[in-house]
Amino acid sequence: MARKCYITGKAPKTGNHVSHANNKNKRTWGVNVQKVRILVDGKPKRVYVSTRALKSGKVTRV
Repeated sequence: MARKCYITGKAPKTGNHVSHANNKNKRTWGVNVQKVRILVDGKPKRVYVSTRALKSGKVTRV
């Protein structure tokens, strides 16, 4: 399963490492997600949720 936020849909982004000589190599920026238990359809479920969603109060832990 991919590290993707269950609430906001945030997923890893891709881009380039750029050296001083302007050489470019592919890299990814991961998402700050935590595996937490939340209520989904009235039942507790363990899912990945971004820390932004947790801080803003979009989800409450069980």
